Amino acid sequence: MRRKIGVQAVFIYLFFMIAVYCYLYFGGDSGIPEAFRGTSADPATFLNGRELMLSEEYSRIRNFLFFVSIPFEWLFLLLMLLGGLSQTFERWAAASSKSRILQTAIYVFWLSIITLIAAFPFKYIGYYLSKEYNISTQSFSSWMKDQITDFWLNFGLTFLLVSVLYWLIQKSQKRWWLYAWLLSVPFSFFMMFLQPVVIDPLYNDFYPLKDKKLETKILEMADKADIPADHVYEVNMAEKTNSLNAYVTGVGSNSRIVLWDTTLNRLEDDEILFIMAHEMAHYVEKHIYIGISGYLLLSLAGLWVIAKIMDHAVRKWGGILQVSSVRNISSLPLFLLVASILTFASAPLSNAVSRYQEARADSYAIKMTQDSQSAIGTFQELTRAGLSEVNPPYLVKLFRYSHPTMLERISALEQYDREKE
Repeated sequence: MRRKIGVQAVFIYLFFMIAVYCYLYFGGDSGIPEAFRGTSADPATFLNGRELMLSEEYSRIRNFLFFVSIPFEWLFLLLMLLGGLSQTFERWAAASSKSRILQTAIYVFWLSIITLIAAFPFKYIGYYLSKEYNISTQSFSSWMKDQITDFWLNFGLTFLLVSVLYWLIQKSQKRWWLYAWLLSVPFSFFMMFLQPVVIDPLYNDFYPLKDKKLETKILEMADKADIPADHVYEVNMAEKTNSLNAYVTGVGSNSRIVLWDTTLNRLEDDEILFIMAHEMAHYVEKHIYIGISGYLLLSLAGLWVIAKIMDHAVRKWGGILQVSSVRNISSLPLFLLVASILTFASAPLSNAVSRYQEARADSYAIKMTQDSQSAIGTFQELTRAGLSEVNPPYLVKLFRYSHPTMLERISALEQYDREKE
């Protein structure tokens, strides 16, 4: 029975891969509507022929990798359960130590290793493609260093979370999901507070903006928006990528506005000021706190659904999945499988909320700067630097885009100009 289910799952995955390929290469429409041809939103007006071709190729391959890598994770976790690998890891952990904490650490270590091996081809292909298309400038050794940092950081966090999670399941099999959620609230805020000062510096160097004249302009804008900012930070990214970015991170006194040095190198001051106004809008409109609240509400519902599905699955198919009880740590791949599916299913909703907030931030920024041409130039350069699609296929936008498409963003700026006139 296990073999039959495993073979069926593999064939379903292969069929899904073919369907995704057909959609992205033959079915999904990424062309520019006739009404926007020749406008600032038409990539043919600001990209040359080679850039247009590379943008189309790179976007399709990247989208294909995204849509096939996530179901591959589901397939891998399912095969782990059906093949008894999770149960084997649990036995190894039990045989290695009598301490429950050490058993959890050993189990999580083996799970992390096998997961890294399974996911590595997708990660390497993504790295290789970004190098081939001149998006990444990172050396292989530097990339591997980041992968190793990722592994140990994820191992530490996973060990901590799994230890607490299964302790709660042992204490209360009916309400563990509620207690886990209650503990996740302060933990989420703590991690957001920690992110800019502990985690981010593990990967890159951060320092106050070197261009003090530009920093003065940005801080003047922040003062007008009643934002208590003393510094703008830049991060050394040129040795890793040609892409451009700026973002807000952290909460409370650890909040930071961060600019990649690639952004500073490739954009004019007026274009950078538009980006900064956009980031300030997230602070002014409390998007960070709204995002945290939304995440916590979704995680509450998600944990409840995971608990119900896990109980039902173990009762009905525990023998097939080789999981005798939810309390056993060998049920962790089942937890991760259900959580990953729910996260993917909720992506259209969370992305839609994020796109709305980003559109609001664009609107705030253009009203603050009153410089639509710099804003349009910014979006065009972002498209060129990242070889992004201006108008991606509908399903790609639904599941991947946390920002409005460049077609929507640039056309909104042109609409603002028309209304202003």
